[in-house]
Amino acid sequence: MVDVASPLLQRRRLSNELKRARQAKGLTQEQVARAMEWSLSKMIRIENASTGISTNDLKALLPLYDITDDQVTDHLIELARAARARSWWSGYRGGYRDVAPSTLLQLIEYEYAAASIKQFEPVFIPGILQTEDYARAVLANYYDETRVSDRVSELVELRIRREELLSRETAPQFSFIVDEAVIRRVVGSPAIMSRQLQRLIEVSELSNVTVEVIPFSEGLHAGMRGPVKIVEFADGPEERIVFLESPRGDIVVDDSKEIAKYLEAYSQIKESSLDRQESVDLLKQIADDMAVLADGRRA
Repeated sequence: MVDVASPLLQRRRLSNELKRARQAKGLTQEQVARAMEWSLSKMIRIENASTGISTNDLKALLPLYDITDDQVTDHLIELARAARARSWWSGYRGGYRDVAPSTLLQLIEYEYAAASIKQFEPVFIPGILQTEDYARAVLANYYDETRVSDRVSELVELRIRREELLSRETAPQFSFIVDEAVIRRVVGSPAIMSRQLQRLIEVSELSNVTVEVIPFSEGLHAGMRGPVKIVEFADGPEERIVFLESPRGDIVVDDSKEIAKYLEAYSQIKESSLDRQESVDLLKQIADDMAVLADGRRA
């Protein structure tokens, strides 16, 4: 049975197997596209896993690759079906519940297909680590909650649902690095920040999660160029993408040379950060400070 938790993961597995089969036959993408009466762009999309392939198309394609074994055929068909399955996050886009940008849902799809995720944030707590109150405060800053309170609530719900990935049986290895400004800036209220920092401390205890902080004492560092998220897949050592957020829109980078630059930048960012225990100690200190500040405001 194929695990359908991540349709993207199944698409990647299927596209890799089909690509290997094509290459074993010595066929080019153009030759296959002509033989199948497809556009070349469709062939490319199937092989880079940006789109699925219907079971009918797959059944027609396999004889071209001399794949006739029933067990192999059944396995590939099962992958194709799993790759086209609806995921829980797809319900947040389209129809009456069109609340999440497509790039966010694409990111979630990458996360659920990932073997490891490396992320640096200079401004906010990473979305998957945000508490409900912190996420609501951030989102309300971008939307007029008096007019779109339902949308804000659903986006908060979506962010909270992402948290399940942290402790799944098949959870990726997570490495989070944040600038000290992120944990000192009061978002919402000191009480909200204290609870948020406690959440980071709790998450850092998971065996597959590290949370590290770049202290102010480091001065200028490589991470000041902006946030970066590197998603690595289990397909192979070179299978990865970089997800970049910017005011002009989110970007997915899949060019290997560009990715190498971001990997080097992340390595430099990590060199500037406190180690795991030092980061937790700083988080505890600031969480306590925020709690004291919150108590003072209530007094």
